[in-house]
Amino acid sequence: MAKLIAILNVVAWSGFWAFGYIAFSSDPMDEGRMVIAALLAAGGAAVGGYAWFWLVRHSEATGYARPANRAPLGLGDDA
Repeated sequence: MAKLIAILNVVAWSGFWAFGYIAFSSDPMDEGRMVIAALLAAGGAAVGGYAWFWLVRHSEATGYARPANRAPLGLGDDA
């Protein structure tokens, strides 16, 4: 499953950069093409971000990566 999510991550970020370039380099008078490309770029960024954070959580849970340096729960409570 992790390999499938990793492939999805690469494809989504590739779509983000490709459609983002199309959105920014298109003719401003051709609004339909620019809006569609911007929406596809935003979708690629959303899916890519979700896949990236899923991979980070998975790698921390399986021991491949060290968990982030976090303070224990309740450390800052002065109640």
